[in-house]
Amino acid sequence: MTKIDHTTTEHFLAFAGGSDAIVAAAMVACDPSTTKAEVAISVRADDKHKGVGWEMLRLAARFAQSRGAKTLESLESRENHEAIELEREQGFVAAPYPDDPTLVLIRKDLGSA
Repeated sequence: MTKIDHTTTEHFLAFAGGSDAIVAAAMVACDPSTTKAEVAISVRADDKHKGVGWEMLRLAARFAQSRGAKTLESLESRENHEAIELEREQGFVAAPYPDDPTLVLIRKDLGSA
């Protein structure tokens, strides 16, 4: 998270209105060819269910798409039902993760985003 080049990787922060308190973070990293990107989002527990995660995911998808990525992926714990549902609402598709039944691979085609 410290080697951000603003071309293939970006780190976004969301702040509480009128303060410097960070409520969410999103990291996007594209592969060297920039055809595939991965996203990771974290929202502070007391700021969940306010739409922050939803907007961070939209921002991450727009960034990846602007860099030429055709797909955006995320790894989720199978138990993280809220995140998986949020991603599905934005057009992501869940699939089993090879070799680890506790994880789910979430993927979105950005060509039609």
